[in-house]
Amino acid sequence: MNTGVKAGIAGAGTALLVLGGFGAYNIVHGLASGTTGGSQASAGKRFDPAAVSSSPPSDTKAVKATQAFLDSWSAQHLEGAAGDTDAPSTAAQGLQGYADGLRLKKLTFDEVVSVGPSTVTPGATKVTFNVTAQMAGGTWSYPSAVAVLQSTGGQVAVHWNNSVLYPGLGDDQSLTAGKLPADANTAKVVASDGKTDLAKFSSLQDIAATIRKNATPAGGSTGTGVAVTNAGGGGTKTVKVFSKGDDPVIKTTIDAHLQAVAERAVKDDQLGGKAAGTVALDWTNGHILAIAHTGADGDIALNGIKSPGSTMKIITSAALFDQAGLTPNSPAPCTDSLTANSQSFHNDSGVRANLSATIAQAFTVSCNTSFIKDGFRDLVHNGDASALHDEAVNVFGMGSWSIGGGVATTDPSIPSDVQGGDQAAQFIGQGKVTATPLFMASVAATVRNSGFHQPIILPTQQQVTAPRTISARTAGYLQTMMRNVATSGTAAPRLSGLAGVGAKTGTAEEGDHTNGWLTAYNSRIAVAALVEGGRSGVDSAGHVVRHLLTGS
Repeated sequence: MNTGVKAGIAGAGTALLVLGGFGAYNIVHGLASGTTGGSQASAGKRFDPAAVSSSPPSDTKAVKATQAFLDSWSAQHLEGAAGDTDAPSTAAQGLQGYADGLRLKKLTFDEVVSVGPSTVTPGATKVTFNVTAQMAGGTWSYPSAVAVLQSTGGQVAVHWNNSVLYPGLGDDQSLTAGKLPADANTAKVVASDGKTDLAKFSSLQDIAATIRKNATPAGGSTGTGVAVTNAGGGGTKTVKVFSKGDDPVIKTTIDAHLQAVAERAVKDDQLGGKAAGTVALDWTNGHILAIAHTGADGDIALNGIKSPGSTMKIITSAALFDQAGLTPNSPAPCTDSLTANSQSFHNDSGVRANLSATIAQAFTVSCNTSFIKDGFRDLVHNGDASALHDEAVNVFGMGSWSIGGGVATTDPSIPSDVQGGDQAAQFIGQGKVTATPLFMASVAATVRNSGFHQPIILPTQQQVTAPRTISARTAGYLQTMMRNVATSGTAAPRLSGLAGVGAKTGTAEEGDHTNGWLTAYNSRIAVAALVEGGRSGVDSAGHVVRHLLTGS
């Protein structure tokens, strides 16, 4: 076992000299004598790197050589320090770069100890020490080490590489002190308040990670400290922080309060643990205010592509108004059942037959047969089988949306060429018609705003436009009808009594179960919710939507 050997000057560590005191250093070391300050030069000998002994120098010799090297370096007598190495020219450049890069004021070393043969450099003795560097911005202390070689002639020298300056520093790297660059990898994806980290919300953690990878952060202030930089100047790693800057941020449209409400809403006890997804929008501009979901199928708020059921009757009604010239008072007889293209359709339980019903009345109670009958009579039989598709694309902006930041969404689908029973099923949101809560929230927003704004989660994201603005006539009709649904229709058990609310419920059949839907708006937001396995829209999605509309 090797015994550590310490060396000091007058019982202390290596002398600390102010960089401006070059004259004092040279007087002390005998400038008139012509020596350059290092152990090699003072002995009149030079280390021969071509004649390295395989035997490491003794601990005493290694410490003495290291101490001489550090003495010269601490005084910034860089030529002398470099002369104590096995590569004087390269060492001089490295030492000068260290002083310049850190803007050194003072440099001191202590605890100079030999720890025996080096395990990295063959034939060398390892000497460890502590470095304290005072520079612009602060003081930096770190442990370091050198390997000391011995030549066959008995001379010793510090083996030079950049790790002498700082452990692990590569030959193509250097140290710089001062302002640290704002690190894009530390950027926070935040709500519209500019401070709430989206990662705190379970439903938004994946979304925040995706946005961080794909969006450009803004703001942030640089801290100060020491960084390792590559030869090209690019920052690679911060090794010392003197003052911490503010992380750059990527601001989203998310409303922190409403997001918290949405997170609680999809876990409402009334849902019995069923998977749920919800999206809330600012209907004035399409900004996504909240996204929340539960369940094992991932983000069903943005990607839960399901038949939307009777919420589709908003688009069906718009097509009847815009393309068939009907009004809310147009006849829409509600029968218990109806056969269309050899397929039988029925109403949900509780919907009573009313042969004198109007479109408005059928919408309020959500009579399926009324909308299938009117759809066939006034659209399909008039040669406009693609009427729903056209209305969804041209007025409600259906298409491939990019909400921003690389966040994936699933596109809704209302085929333009459906055949057979699907021609009838489309009018009540069944068959091949599919949608997401994101799309249905946008449908409600379009009605309330009297115009389409594509949903976005980044305020700078470009928004696509709909080919045609919804007519004031059609928007007015739909607003009145949706208000009736909320006050006295299928949504009333959850939403009656709430000011300025319009809504549409939906219960969609899927295999051996149903899914509950509800989309609605108030004076500020438009929202849609889907509950997989929900018995009805109002008794499942209705609970979620109420939470968002009331903000509680």
